[in-house]
Amino acid sequence: QVQLVESGGGSVQPGGSVRLSCAASGRTIGPYHMGWFRQVPGKEREFVAAISTSGGKTAYADSVKDRFTGSRDNAKNTVYLQMNSLKPEDTAVYYCAASPASQVASWDRLLAARSDYWGQGTQVTVSS
Repeated sequence: QVQLVESGGGSVQPGGSVRLSCAASGRTIGPYHMGWFRQVPGKEREFVAAISTSGGKTAYADSVKDRFTGSRDNAKNTVYLQMNSLKPEDTAVYYCAASPASQVASWDRLLAARSDYWGQGTQVTVSS
């Protein structure tokens, strides 16, 4: 099994930047598509970004495109989400997810928040 731990959250002013990290343990993340999601109270978990096993393929929610960048360092077993030009509506708990690329429709499952492995989340608050 893969254990995922997010870090890097906190409070930031609108227009600021934050970089989240997701450290994996238990298994190497090389064979996993990795994703970032976020959730606010009373709403469903929302897709933010996805990064393929090699990092060569990415996907972003329209709401974060051109502001957020997902990346991964398989050697460090870590995934990152660089968030720039933050807005108050980006306030949420951010989660990391992993989906084995060997699964049928793994990429689609990841984007649909149907991953097998999730972290515990890290809070990001954007406020002046």
